Amino acid sequence: MHIADFVAGSIGGGFGVAVGYPLDTVKVRIQTQKQFTGIWQCIIATGTKEGVHGFYKGMSLPVTTVSITSSVVFGTYRNCLQCLSQLRGGLGTHNTKLDIFLSGLAGGVAQVTVMSPGDIVKVRLQCQTESMRAGANLPKPKYRGPVHCLLTIAKEEGVLGLYRGALPLIFRDGPSFATYFLTYSMLCDYLTPPGKNGPEWTGVMLAGGIAGMTGWTVGTPMDVIKARLQMDGSRETKRYKGFFHCIAETARVEGGGVFFRSLGINCLRAFPVNMVVFVTYELLVSVLRTPPDAVEPNRLDF
Repeated sequence: MHIADFVAGSIGGGFGVAVGYPLDTVKVRIQTQKQFTGIWQCIIATGTKEGVHGFYKGMSLPVTTVSITSSVVFGTYRNCLQCLSQLRGGLGTHNTKLDIFLSGLAGGVAQVTVMSPGDIVKVRLQCQTESMRAGANLPKPKYRGPVHCLLTIAKEEGVLGLYRGALPLIFRDGPSFATYFLTYSMLCDYLTPPGKNGPEWTGVMLAGGIAGMTGWTVGTPMDVIKARLQMDGSRETKRYKGFFHCIAETARVEGGGVFFRSLGINCLRAFPVNMVVFVTYELLVSVLRTPPDAVEPNRLDF
């Protein structure tokens, strides 16, 4: 088992959250609240009403949970590659594109079990537009912080309420991470100079950024459905009876274009976030993995 990949994935994921969280807040608000009509309008309204803090609502729990889920994704991915390589003839066997796709799919699905509770807390806090600094005559926030939000959801909606939106999360992250790792691997191969094991660090950054954008292009429609199911019933009467009803009703009321409403901001956020994630990951893996890895070579040469 490749422990280094779990560790490196965890730290890389944490850095990625810190870089991309403000734009993630804007994305979630655009997806779930009609009062926000576009990226700049949402940024200006959030900054004016809530200050800088408004962009980082609910961040403390995601930093922890994303570190764990990122560890699960990268660790599962690398160990699945190893298993598939062994099944085909031993550790020296080169992994195919199908191996990479299936391993990424497995990593994306595996993370949902640990990601879902933290993700619903993140979405609820991001969509809470009331400010903690509001005056006495203004409405107060429903949730006082991540822990209070987590406990409130469990109390009001049951433990299963923490896993609302898990099905679209699986449909989002499975194909998304499969595409993500396949794109990254292909770009790294393309950008690797002759005679080297991997590209320069600038190539890793470029490959990571483009892989993130590609993954989010695949995952954005399910991301919209996930966010709506997670917010449904938290402040008003429930609108959706379930996963398929949410898809049908969203398309009927707002048209098919709504599924890609946040694609621009997802890609804008994904590029810098995944540059950071992959450079951090590859750097740490190169340091932590003492013997050469036969499944896939280190991407960074020192």
